[in-house]
Amino acid sequence: MAAAGGWWDDPNLFVELDQAVRGEQPVNETIQNYVDRILGYTQGQEPLRVQAATASALVRLVKGVSPAKLRKRSAPEQWSVAEILAHLADSEIVCGWRLRAILGAPGKPIEAYDQNAWADAGHYASRDPRQSIEQFRAMRKANLLLLNSLTPEQWSLYGLHAERGRESVERMVNLMAGHDLNHLQQIKRLLAPPKRKPAKSQAATER
Repeated sequence: MAAAGGWWDDPNLFVELDQAVRGEQPVNETIQNYVDRILGYTQGQEPLRVQAATASALVRLVKGVSPAKLRKRSAPEQWSVAEILAHLADSEIVCGWRLRAILGAPGKPIEAYDQNAWADAGHYASRDPRQSIEQFRAMRKANLLLLNSLTPEQWSLYGLHAERGRESVERMVNLMAGHDLNHLQQIKRLLAPPKRKPAKSQAATER
């Protein structure tokens, strides 16, 4: 389990995110912009270490938070924390399949998927947030066991992503870590206490 005050709790690690469209992608962001942004979060980080700590970080972030707050959207078009957690759980299944597909058939075409369609079809809004974390934890453990067993040659194997082009196992792992960091920051921001408005001065209230 990640220790208190670890990498995920360092406020200097994250940049402030200007999110839109279901809480994931900034407006007018191209695919290359997205890749650059996600990979940028992993600068100076060990991607496998990030991935190994994410499940525990999620548990700590939602500890003591009511289900109602976890399901509350900050805006109609943005995901709630519960929806983000469900997305992470399903994304781990997708990444696990892609990794195994590439390892079994290098150069294989890798299909993209519509995360918003999955959110609607999979009823993310009504999923149990803590069950989503446990699903994520189980899948992440299985994927890390696989990744830690790979030979150096296997890390360079690649698939052909429908939107991002040639993508090696190593690049996928970095994207997965950056994806974690992106959503951890997003959840922290959604659960942060509201900022207090500055009190009016006595002179302003007595005039």
